[in-house]
Amino acid sequence: MQIPAAGLLLTLIVLSPSCARRVEAPGTTPADGMAPTWNMRAPRVIEASKALVVSGSPLASAVGRDILRQGGNAVDAAVAVGFALAVVHPEAGNIGGGGFMVIRLADGRVQTLDYRETAPGRASRDMYLSAAPEASVTGHLSAGVPGAVAGLTEAHRRFGRLAFSTVIAPAIGLAYDGFLVDEYRSSSIGEDSARLVLFPASRATFLPNDRPPETGSTFRQPELGATLEAVRDSGAAGFYRGRVADLIVAEMVRGHGLIDHDDLNRYRAIWRNPIEISYRGHTIYSMPPASSGGVTMGEILNIMEGYDPLPAFGTAALMHREAEAMRRAFTDRNRHLGDPGFVNNPVQRLLSKDYAAELRQQIGEQASVTPRFETGAGGGSSTTHYSVVDADGNAVSCTTTLNNSYGSAVTVTGAGFLLNDEMDDFATSPGEPNMYGLVQGEANAIAPGKRMLSAMTPSIVLDREKQLYMIVGTPGGPKIITMVYHVISNVIDHRMPLPEAVRAPRTHHQALPDSLQIEGGGFLPATLDSLEGKGHGLWSREPWGDVEAIVRTSQGWQGVTDPRRGGGGAGY
Repeated sequence: MQIPAAGLLLTLIVLSPSCARRVEAPGTTPADGMAPTWNMRAPRVIEASKALVVSGSPLASAVGRDILRQGGNAVDAAVAVGFALAVVHPEAGNIGGGGFMVIRLADGRVQTLDYRETAPGRASRDMYLSAAPEASVTGHLSAGVPGAVAGLTEAHRRFGRLAFSTVIAPAIGLAYDGFLVDEYRSSSIGEDSARLVLFPASRATFLPNDRPPETGSTFRQPELGATLEAVRDSGAAGFYRGRVADLIVAEMVRGHGLIDHDDLNRYRAIWRNPIEISYRGHTIYSMPPASSGGVTMGEILNIMEGYDPLPAFGTAALMHREAEAMRRAFTDRNRHLGDPGFVNNPVQRLLSKDYAAELRQQIGEQASVTPRFETGAGGGSSTTHYSVVDADGNAVSCTTTLNNSYGSAVTVTGAGFLLNDEMDDFATSPGEPNMYGLVQGEANAIAPGKRMLSAMTPSIVLDREKQLYMIVGTPGGPKIITMVYHVISNVIDHRMPLPEAVRAPRTHHQALPDSLQIEGGGFLPATLDSLEGKGHGLWSREPWGDVEAIVRTSQGWQGVTDPRRGGGGAGY
């Protein structure tokens, strides 16, 4: 994904004593362990004394801030941001996909909401084996039953303070009145134009005059506005029944997809208990299955907690241990985890400190070999994350997705929104890699009504006194898990300020393919030579992710939005 050149550093702007201020992030001199060639620009940073929102779009973050100023709480703001992202961040913001939300109330209660997509009732385990090679990632057959509208309306029903019509109104206005397209969004649409042009409604919506909207142009989506009005007037029923549902089913018939009225009527978001992880005195809440994020990250953290002290950031000793911890956690993920409605997930065992100690004892000074996948044999770049904290201390960490950028590339004719391609997050052919190289087993095989396993890892971190400390998450397919791990470890273990923790170069190992992925230019050549000497195959990649994080400071809150993409924050 192209990274816009603008915005290298943000100038200090003090608006008023009660307003947020944008600040220059720490300078771009590489910290110890980073290579001089690591030229990642400084993150966008915003500080606020009372409340703050960071997301993949500055416009959506401003919507959330305004809802907070109107007296809304963090859930109101999160719901407003979710609907706004469906308008202003089309590659990933969605009402045609799904997601996960972690909510921590100021009184300490924590809930997680699973609104992951589901397989249609007519889906089958081997449905892609005789289909076209791209059938699980592009086109109507790749779409799971959307969960986003059910999730956002359910979160508001349980915890919202403002009227729902007030919360969704900004998104409706942005759809009808339009918004100015920035460089990032124009480039993003252009990069996926070869897929979008395949489907008439996508071509008409995103490629007017057969070109992506130009930077600075006004982008209006009246059909999406009408869909959002139906949700405003009837809640989830305005999407899963009535005119919008009819349009979805007609689109499925037109393109030989599988979603029907029964699938839409049956869809429900599910409240679940969070994954709770203790790490060096801190408490981390994250998502349980059908997301693998909390369990897999927890397993990595538990293994790494046994190294005390940890080797320094950027050293071969640290990167080797992290790679081996990731390898083992992803091996367990890919073998054992799936939708808890269909699979008995061994969460307690996988998160046991004793089990982590057993795995740690297996780690020597040379790279292991990922064991052969013997069990019968998720998330993507069109995922987005946002973090919210309100003046009362309520917090939301939310990650939503369409899977691939622009999902299936299919826009529902007459309804104005893109459908996901989440069916590829199943083990569409158990034992074979999906589009992200993940090799998964029968626990994540396709079944009607089943939620596909995800890597999304929205997380909330408490300090040693059990006070709200950090809210964090990111898009990035299976790399989501390791990115959230890195930011948490960078802050807690390596004492990095949050902007540097987000800017720092990243590594990733997902068991198969059996190689350590690194952000190119981020680490010293001698370190990489040492890793190769330990037997690690290295795979240098372009920078990845879009971490959107908030941390508590002595003055209030600091929000950091990843320099690798085009997000922003707003607060007061």
